[in-house]
Amino acid sequence: MPRQSVWFIRLALSYLFLGFTFGALMLSNKGLAYAPWLWRLLPAHIEILLVGWTAQLAMGVIFWIAPRFQSSRGDVRPIWGALLLLNAGIWAVIAGVVVDLQGWNVVIGRLAQMAAMAIFAWHTWPRIKPTGK
Repeated sequence: MPRQSVWFIRLALSYLFLGFTFGALMLSNKGLAYAPWLWRLLPAHIEILLVGWTAQLAMGVIFWIAPRFQSSRGDVRPIWGALLLLNAGIWAVIAGVVVDLQGWNVVIGRLAQMAAMAIFAWHTWPRIKPTGK
């Protein structure tokens, strides 16, 4: 398994643990009502599980199993950039929705996530070829 996929998947599993922890705290708060401020974690919980866990896991697995018609995966620097941009975008969005710094954090975070996915698709697309050619 390539090192980039290992990092994508490790980070995805970390986000899964963090997202489940936030979810467990909110669920226990629903029954016991010990800290009403915990509901401010709901947008972060959603962001962490949808983008941090699901998208990042998918990107890691795709980079690993996408067909290789050459002997290598090519220049992997864009993949490292996509990994950094995706995670920076996740944390910018979390800072924007939980800490409520400014609305620009969410916009910048989403743009970073979109750029990461575009870079990833741009790098991976040439490896996908139609069958029989």
